Amino acid sequence: MSIAAMFGRVRDAYSGGADRPLGGYLGALATYAGLVGAAVAVGRRRGARLPERWAASDLVLFAVATHKSSRLLTKSAVAGVVRAPFTRYEESAGPAEVTESVRGTGVRHSVGELISCPFCSGVWIAGALTAGLVLAPRASRLVAGALAVVAGSDWLHLGYAAATRCAEGES
Repeated sequence: MSIAAMFGRVRDAYSGGADRPLGGYLGALATYAGLVGAAVAVGRRRGARLPERWAASDLVLFAVATHKSSRLLTKSAVAGVVRAPFTRYEESAGPAEVTESVRGTGVRHSVGELISCPFCSGVWIAGALTAGLVLAPRASRLVAGALAVVAGSDWLHLGYAAATRCAEGES
């Protein structure tokens, strides 16, 4: 039995009749592994050394930056142009965010899921920021800091709007 035939049987048994793009997922995982491998190779060539542990400040900074950048990529109205080949606009979903549905099949569908799901894209973004922390720590902290500032600004906007509604007697 060929590998393709075995994969087809596994896909059919897994999906239970649903259209699940396992081939696309496999491609996404292979791409992610390839990018991690490339980052490791570049790091070795440059003589980069891995930190013994994460600094607590970097954990917080990169967590906030990953959250914000994943929301920007997957939900912001402006980034809809990036998602448009893979998703369909459904409706507005709060301040500067939209709800979209994934379209297409195979690789197109799996890419659509990746770039419209903040949880899915967060893994890729955290990987990129982590590689950046090892390969270019100053630049990576600068970018992460800017994203964290935007996240803080978002919370201030939401808090201001809530306080305004409260002051006007709305709930």
